[in-house]
Amino acid sequence: MGSRSRARRVAAALGFAGLLCAVLGVIMIVMVPSIIKQQVLKNVRIDPSSLSFNMWKEIPVPFYLSVYFFDVVNPSEILQGQKPQVRERGPYVYREFRHKNNITFNDNDTVSFLEYRSFQFQPDKSRGLESDNIVMPNILVLSAAMMMENGPMSLKLIMTLAFSTLGERAFMNRTVSEIMWGYEDPLIHLVNKYFPNMFPFKGKFGLFAELNNSDSGLFTVFTGVKNFTRIHLVDKWNGVSKVNFWHSDQCNMINGTSGQMWAPFMTPESSLEFYSPEACRSMKLIYKEQGMFEGIPTFRFVAPNTLFANGSVYPPNEGFCPCRESGIQNVSTCRFNAPLFLSHPHFYNADPVLAEAVSGLHPNPEEHSLFLDIHPVTGIPMNCSVKLQLSLYVKSVKGIGQTGKIKPVILPLMWFGESGAMEGEPLQTFYTQLVLMPKVLHYAQYVLLALGCVLLLIPIVYQIRSQGPKDAASQPSLATQQDQLSSPYTPLLQDSLRGQPTNPKV
Repeated sequence: MGSRSRARRVAAALGFAGLLCAVLGVIMIVMVPSIIKQQVLKNVRIDPSSLSFNMWKEIPVPFYLSVYFFDVVNPSEILQGQKPQVRERGPYVYREFRHKNNITFNDNDTVSFLEYRSFQFQPDKSRGLESDNIVMPNILVLSAAMMMENGPMSLKLIMTLAFSTLGERAFMNRTVSEIMWGYEDPLIHLVNKYFPNMFPFKGKFGLFAELNNSDSGLFTVFTGVKNFTRIHLVDKWNGVSKVNFWHSDQCNMINGTSGQMWAPFMTPESSLEFYSPEACRSMKLIYKEQGMFEGIPTFRFVAPNTLFANGSVYPPNEGFCPCRESGIQNVSTCRFNAPLFLSHPHFYNADPVLAEAVSGLHPNPEEHSLFLDIHPVTGIPMNCSVKLQLSLYVKSVKGIGQTGKIKPVILPLMWFGESGAMEGEPLQTFYTQLVLMPKVLHYAQYVLLALGCVLLLIPIVYQIRSQGPKDAASQPSLATQQDQLSSPYTPLLQDSLRGQPTNPKV
């Protein structure tokens, strides 16, 4: 009797524990998604108490800038009107360091900051040295010639004489370091003296001179603390909400984020939009596929075919014109009116005539397309590779002898790729806090519910089994029935049934 009482108490205790587990599991199923959402919102907003604030302030991801130059093989022949031939040189790799300064939180749920960048050459990752010489178009001479194309002949002749006096030619032979970070050129001093507003720079001229040890402009973005729906979106850049480089309001709009973080809880219908000061415009990437990065689920976003399409192919881009072939964007209005064009490397995804006009170009998606891998729950980039090409429109300008007989062509100067991937301690912290813990909670709720259901079955089974012997005890057993049939009165009953007299012994 004592053992049965103990078993009953154990079954009741297990049933109670099962009930608690089941209730807790149901509560977690209802509450965990909301808890995870609140934790994500708390940790991705721009706030000193958030988990991602230090990551946002000083990006821990090692970024690298890989630069490829198009070395002109036949400059003399180009001046005679022949087809340009180029040879890709590089990569020349630089480690890129970024940190935010002058961080100011404003009353309207925004924060303003300047992001400074610096570059450090990495010879071990490069294929060549900064002392390597590259033959490429003389951007200053050819740009000045194009600007004077419709000018008076007398001024063109004066310019030709000035170029000759200064030793300027249509093509130059410079080191990688000079092309990247600047070189002294007497033409700059001459132009600034007589045409002070033609060039925006006063000292050295280099393709990346303005980017090294400098900021990318004053960004003001929404923090998401008070209003989650606008988190990370740019409010203003350099104090304005739209630029004036282009010919339509839509193209001048500053849309999206500053290009470092996006709103959380993405879906395949989401897009990545950001403002690029270097391109002087907003860009939008589209969803391509799901993937994994170091155990972290990601969404891959890529450039649509319409990113650099001309206005006739994609009417919303009409504001970026005057346009040439589709697949290149004229950026002259934000680059001191020099005839510069932005595109994918090797004119990938552009009109085929562009690559066919220059020997040595081989566009392909594996090497020349750009992508961003984003963790969809948090909107934080895990792995990225952004690739762009800078080209110069060159042609013979009547009256300026240095341009010779150059046939009109979009001549690529260089292309570069900015790449970075989260790694080390930041990756481990991110995985633990924002991937592993939510995953554990997700599975724990169903484990608790299943365990609770199993434990609840124990007292039910015990009750059923404990009632079985009692019911059986109320019925006569087979042995009892046999005893009754073998009693002393059984023979009398059997004889009477056969009709024979009985003579029992007394």
